[in-house]
Amino acid sequence: MSIRFRVILPYLLLTALVAILGVYVVTRLVSNTLSERLNNQLLEAGRVVSDTVVRQELRHVDVGRLIAYTNGVAEAILAEDQATLAARIQPLAAALDAENVAILDRQGHTLFQTIFNREGQIAILETPGGFGDLDFVRAILSNPDPQQPPGRGIARQPYDEQYYYYTALPVVLENRVVGVVVVGTSLNSMLPYLKSTSLADVILYDEQGQAIATSMAAQAQDPDFLQSVALAPVEYEELTHSPRLVQGENFRAGGRWYSLARGPLQVGGSQVAIYAVVLPAEYVIQPGAASRNFYVVLFSVAMVAVIVIGYVISRRITNPLFSLVRTSQAISQGDLSRRSGIRGKDEIGTLAATFDEMTSRLQERTAELERTYHILEQMDRTKASFIDVSAHELRSPLTSVKGYAQLIELKTRDDAEMQTLTAGLLDGVDRMTDIVNNMLDVTRIDSNVLELLPDRVQISAILMRVQKTFQKSLEERQISLHTEGLGELPPIYVDPDLMYKVFYHLVMNAIKYTPDGGHIYVKGRVVRGNAQPPEMEIVVEDTGIGVAKEHQDAIFEKFFQTGEVLFHSSGKAKFKGGGPGLGLAIARGIVNAHRGRIWVESPGYDETACPGSKFFVRLPLDGVRQP
Repeated sequence: MSIRFRVILPYLLLTALVAILGVYVVTRLVSNTLSERLNNQLLEAGRVVSDTVVRQELRHVDVGRLIAYTNGVAEAILAEDQATLAARIQPLAAALDAENVAILDRQGHTLFQTIFNREGQIAILETPGGFGDLDFVRAILSNPDPQQPPGRGIARQPYDEQYYYYTALPVVLENRVVGVVVVGTSLNSMLPYLKSTSLADVILYDEQGQAIATSMAAQAQDPDFLQSVALAPVEYEELTHSPRLVQGENFRAGGRWYSLARGPLQVGGSQVAIYAVVLPAEYVIQPGAASRNFYVVLFSVAMVAVIVIGYVISRRITNPLFSLVRTSQAISQGDLSRRSGIRGKDEIGTLAATFDEMTSRLQERTAELERTYHILEQMDRTKASFIDVSAHELRSPLTSVKGYAQLIELKTRDDAEMQTLTAGLLDGVDRMTDIVNNMLDVTRIDSNVLELLPDRVQISAILMRVQKTFQKSLEERQISLHTEGLGELPPIYVDPDLMYKVFYHLVMNAIKYTPDGGHIYVKGRVVRGNAQPPEMEIVVEDTGIGVAKEHQDAIFEKFFQTGEVLFHSSGKAKFKGGGPGLGLAIARGIVNAHRGRIWVESPGYDETACPGSKFFVRLPLDGVRQP
């Protein structure tokens, strides 16, 4: 039997058994549980609460429009005639059973207000006020549209210190808004009705997430209870953006357990509050606990059975796999002679045989690669020796050519044409000498024989020397070189001649790849890290054509050239001038020999936008000293 069936068949039977039990539990015990019914009832109660508040809103709108369109009300608002307002509105408020009615002028001043007093009668407040600061009232006053929709919100009434649900409508005269009528119903009046229609207790929250009113009579005046069901700011924010009721937590109050669900109370497309519907949960908790204990025991026994059977089966599978793992670990550590030794006709046996065959081939290829590596290593040493010998051999004839060229220059000082030819000859000799010296530097770096002669120097002096070297080229190319912070750098122990070569190549590289009229900046600072010793950082920044992302590591390799070499111009300081591609490799070798780091940062290559490049050199502040 294959390993596939040996693993799948037992677990297939166990899975079928667990699936049958699971289906039984879901269909017979879960779907019809009281907890499910409770959740459904909470959701239904929440929908009823929202619908009831909408109906209350419609009643407010009817009352408000009746008052707003009552003859003489708009004119009385303009005239601030409180007597007329009282005569027109008080009978309407009493007839319409409106608990709280207020009239505001265009400036937001409350001109008139009626409210149910403590005796349950409509009374006119002598000092009305407090409505002009409400957001939904200000929104209507600031909108000149006479057809604008109503505004609504929940606010505390200073007269009786109760919270009211308010609806505000504009009062229009001659197609312009002259005031606002506000109609309100206290939450204490609304909550019993909400409870009777939704068959659930209701809790309302303000904008800070604090519970401000509840239909739970025993807890309504208990500040500790209202604090216990308050919302954290994060919870309030999540509920504000939730499109539906969200199941909340179970809580205990008055010796009973309750379950609640919360959601945003939206009317007319705007949110006026967060509300919660609450139902007793005692008849769910106790049966749920009993069922939970039963299923814990049932599934614990099933888990133990599955573990025991699975362990027995896995042992038969994992032992050869462990052997393969140990063999692969030995091979990864270099022991290519190791073999698994597993024999079998199933998939693991086939895998082990294939693995052993692969290891044998890998051993043969590794031996072949080692032989090839030794050959290449010898060729590299031969190449380095050839370059070293060639460079040394070229020095002597170059010295002779330079000497004879200087002699011709002296003897033909009066011949302008010969002076030009001699100058070109000397310039070519100097360039050839630089190439030879670069080849020798590269050979010393590759052979790890670069000799350092450190001395205590100022980096600013080295960079001033570099600037003088390229002064003529900078003037010809109209490129400005700026320095910053170099004079404040402390002395450092480095090889001055080698460090001159580093910045010589970096500045020359910046000149070559910066168009005429560009800028080069050389900046210095001391970098102090928490976990690293202090370092001196020199940055050579240009406004040139930049370096492509994929080339930013390769440019420090010897003989690497960006772009097509045949299209480069001649001259070491010309734009995109040619060269052997050794400068940055030499700079990196010298910096590494000083225990430093060098790298480049550039947004990319673009000859039109010229994003520029930054070459960073960091050297240990304590420098490099001779042993």
